[in-house]
Amino acid sequence: MTSGIVLSLNVGSAEHNPAKPVGKTGIGKQPVDYAVAVRPPGPKTTGLHSGLVGDFIGDIKHHGGDDQAVYAYAIEDYAWWATELGRDDLVPGLFGENLTTEGIDANDAVIGERWHIGADLVLQPTFGRIPCATFQHRMGERRWIKRFAEANRTGVYLRIVTPGEVRAGDRIEVTDRPAHGLTIGEAFGIYMHDSSRLARLLDAEELPDGMRDEIEKRLARSPQ
Repeated sequence: MTSGIVLSLNVGSAEHNPAKPVGKTGIGKQPVDYAVAVRPPGPKTTGLHSGLVGDFIGDIKHHGGDDQAVYAYAIEDYAWWATELGRDDLVPGLFGENLTTEGIDANDAVIGERWHIGADLVLQPTFGRIPCATFQHRMGERRWIKRFAEANRTGVYLRIVTPGEVRAGDRIEVTDRPAHGLTIGEAFGIYMHDSSRLARLLDAEELPDGMRDEIEKRLARSPQ
């Protein structure tokens, strides 16, 4: 199995959001040098929203909740985007991730595998990040939503299997990869760009329930 580290731990506070009518956003996450408690936040709209204590989420309809409790993005993908965009300001936290990782290929993470972090924390990949208008505004790049989706370097949302604490520098050990082998990159590519293979997503028992329901409805509407 693979391993890596939490290169940067990032937490966001409430800021004005001109891109959506929700009014506030927590996308402007900043690195912190202290340990943060991580616990399941509960349902998306009625729970505690972020899995990290003290981290703010503004658009609770589309972000947060148990299946999107933590968001991770790899520094290796930041480096790819820096070259692609010709920018030198792509620093940890810019994409709104809680964990900036090093040594972990998030796009190759298998849905349902286990990430053991620090002493106790265990996380489980659920799906990739679908870009939104807030992300577009933050980046200031033309066609950013489309470009981010087409690049299929989405980072990974994670649910919390075992609560614990996380801090920058913690080691990440990846274990228990499910036999279905459906990766974040493959699943996102199918969901966004290849509806002919939608049934493949149902191979992952660990897929979020809401997404499973959506896929089943889309398949039911498709011509047989």
